[in-house]
Amino acid sequence: MTGLAQPEAIPTMVPAPHTAWRPPAPVPRGAVPSLLRLVWRREKDLLSLLPDVAYRDMVAPLGYTRRGILLVNDPTWVERVLDDHDTFPKNDLFVEALADLVGDSMFVTSGDRWRRQRRMVDPAFSHMRLGHAFDFMAGAVDAAESRLDALTGSGEAWSLDAAMSHLTADVITRTIFSVPLEAGASQEVFDDFSHFERQVGSIDLKRLLWDLPWSPHRQPQVVREACARIRRHLGTMLDARLARPECDDIAGSVLDARDPETGEPFSREELIDQLGVFFLAGHETTASSLTWAVFILSQRPDVVARLRAEVDAAVGSGPVTLDAVKRLSYVRMFFKEVLRLYPPITFLPRVAMTDTTIAGRAVPRGTMLMISPWCIHRHERLWRDPARFDPERFAPGGEAEQVRGAYLPFGTGPRICVGAGFAAIETALILARLVRRYDFTTLAPERVRPYARLTTRPAEEIMMTVRSA
Repeated sequence: MTGLAQPEAIPTMVPAPHTAWRPPAPVPRGAVPSLLRLVWRREKDLLSLLPDVAYRDMVAPLGYTRRGILLVNDPTWVERVLDDHDTFPKNDLFVEALADLVGDSMFVTSGDRWRRQRRMVDPAFSHMRLGHAFDFMAGAVDAAESRLDALTGSGEAWSLDAAMSHLTADVITRTIFSVPLEAGASQEVFDDFSHFERQVGSIDLKRLLWDLPWSPHRQPQVVREACARIRRHLGTMLDARLARPECDDIAGSVLDARDPETGEPFSREELIDQLGVFFLAGHETTASSLTWAVFILSQRPDVVARLRAEVDAAVGSGPVTLDAVKRLSYVRMFFKEVLRLYPPITFLPRVAMTDTTIAGRAVPRGTMLMISPWCIHRHERLWRDPARFDPERFAPGGEAEQVRGAYLPFGTGPRICVGAGFAAIETALILARLVRRYDFTTLAPERVRPYARLTTRPAEEIMMTVRSA
């Protein structure tokens, strides 16, 4: 493959004239201090390993490894790499990490197989009436408010991570299967996802440094067992859903999907694969983002006041309707800034299937291309004072519109998240309803720091108390 043309020059942002509150994040350091920090903590967190050049250079090698790792921050090159998923499919380590959970689904496949699956699955969202889905979302928030009401004013500490996981798992279960998620199953799914993420999202430095591309490797037994339990839950819910053909939900659309060439439906295992993707994307990534959003609310009473005023002006004491959610501009700006600082998927790794060049650099076959929303969203040449929390970046005509491709919380190109619109409505509804009724307090906020697992999660569960607003 010949090298692609050079992208347009990226403008350098002028630093902001003042500083403001910066949510927790590792302080960028040189390559050697970053490695020593990782060794000192005895962790395997890639965020702590990222050197300062990851936030300054547009295209740069990450260390010296046998397979070769190239960090790609340049928005033009990012778009080209993600658009060409035949030449740059998902990295083998990423595919291997998720295979036990989502099988051979569209989340990990490439080429013709991916195109077939995407054509079959797209109608599940395009045919889903948003008003109908909104009712499912509202029912899950009703249940979450009941759980919070039982804690309000008690002073009892509770896990924000677990609460948001329960809520988003309930939303996606109602939307996929038309039934609420039972508390017992929710806790089991949360525990299994925790086991899964803590193992799969970790770095095996030996493999990263010394193994050749496409070297076979099995996930630890604890990961395979957790994935098997999650898939059993999905299979049980699918079988129950098959007994209710009258339901109008995502499962029904996927069940009705047919291969455009052969007319064949998904097999049962393929259904579990694809529903596993919906559950992973609609539950785990949204739970991660909402966890950071509520933590930030607990630290910024000024933001809470502005959000609360907007919700009050839109609905008063009445229900938060779909039409009202669409009018909540500051709620959307706030959450977009949360997604910028804490993108749900920290890294989008790809692999070069053939020798090529990127930005004038030779890229041998097998090179890992590390596209990181975390780095791009915090890049010194793309954002003013990038570590600062500022929802105004997303005001109409604001900073976020100045550099095309510098914001990709849901990916970009043909593999952009199919549920991005769904997630935008869901999170705006949840935040609007929570912010108008509750004040949250984080216990030991100084201990909160991000950790790169499969999603951008806190290193430790965030413990909170809640009281009525």
